[in-house]
Amino acid sequence: MNAVEQAVADAHRREWGLVLAATVRVARDLDLAEECVQEAYVAALTAWERDSIPRNPAAWLTTTAKRRAMDAIRREQAFKSKLPLLIEPDEEVEEMEEMEPVLEDPEGVVPDERLRLIFTCCHPALAQEAQVALTLRLVCGVSTADIAKAFLVSETTMAARMTRAKKKISTARIPYRVPAAAELPDRLRGVLGVIHLLFTTGHTAPSGAELVRSELVDRSLHLTRVLRDLMPDEREVWGLLALLLVTDARRATRSGADGRLLRLEEQDRSQWDRDAIAEAHELIVAGLRGGNPGRYVLQAAIASLYAEAPSYHETDWAQIVQLYDALLRVWPSPVVALNRTVPLAMVAGPEAALSELELLEAEPQLAGYRYLPAVKADLLRRLGRTEEAVEAYREALALTDNEAEREFLTGRIADPGRP
Repeated sequence: MNAVEQAVADAHRREWGLVLAATVRVARDLDLAEECVQEAYVAALTAWERDSIPRNPAAWLTTTAKRRAMDAIRREQAFKSKLPLLIEPDEEVEEMEEMEPVLEDPEGVVPDERLRLIFTCCHPALAQEAQVALTLRLVCGVSTADIAKAFLVSETTMAARMTRAKKKISTARIPYRVPAAAELPDRLRGVLGVIHLLFTTGHTAPSGAELVRSELVDRSLHLTRVLRDLMPDEREVWGLLALLLVTDARRATRSGADGRLLRLEEQDRSQWDRDAIAEAHELIVAGLRGGNPGRYVLQAAIASLYAEAPSYHETDWAQIVQLYDALLRVWPSPVVALNRTVPLAMVAGPEAALSELELLEAEPQLAGYRYLPAVKADLLRRLGRTEEAVEAYREALALTDNEAEREFLTGRIADPGRP
């Protein structure tokens, strides 16, 4: 990869959402905006090779994409002006289109450009999953394949879902406008889901050579802080920020100098970001104090117990299991139930945890989920069932595209008895 190709790739990772958000203002249509932004990135490969890489790649890409959008709109207007009027225009639709400025924010409700587009895309007329998936793809530039892995479905299924969502937006004439302040709480759940999955995709990349995609992690943290300033009384926003802070506090210790993946018990706790952990703790305490905590506050509380323990074996495993039980009541997810088996094994033993896990193997949502066979393999290893553990490790390896995780699993297959 030469310097221009690297610059375009870097700009795609870091600036896609900003360029798209700015282009939507002109295009007034997400499909057109996405097409124009894609064309701008393709054009950059030739233009930057000829003219050199600009000092501000995002500005160059935004200007190019906007120009292409304006050209497309002019062509469409010229085409329409030359067509005979075969049918009467729909006055109601025309009036609505005139009254709905795309992504304008006259009240100054949402200050961040990307967050503004996220709130806009999380329209209540769309299913929750469609809101999150479509926004991750369009606003955050996450690949369809990686989104599919996050939702535990095939890439084909996810692509079809996003196509249906965009079609619904078009046929139902859902306007792309920034919601008023009173509408924000109704869209908050979707926005939180988008930011959380964006962080998850960055924290452990579903594919590729890097364990962490730092730009996605940093972007999700920035968006959550902006969201906290925007909605300072929402406890689930506090919970999400705490969860991201305490989870990311371990970033520097998750792999060794040789790039090898390090398990939680192998990580150097003295190198964890204690300021981030302390900030998260304050947010969690405030979130729990109000009673009836939501899923993000509870997830943050679980992560905090792991982070604040003096050592892995001194972790308060019993309290973590109790928090998982509370989390399952507010968010009955099979992934949560699977995660619960890890602390359960420390409290009740690997046999009890394995029994719980085997019940989860019938869950359709976990079919193809790489962490299910990985957890099963570790439990089987601890029970001395080495051959079965190796088979489970191989199953996990077949489902894993991240190189750091593949190397870890390959090592386990070669030496399954290693603690």
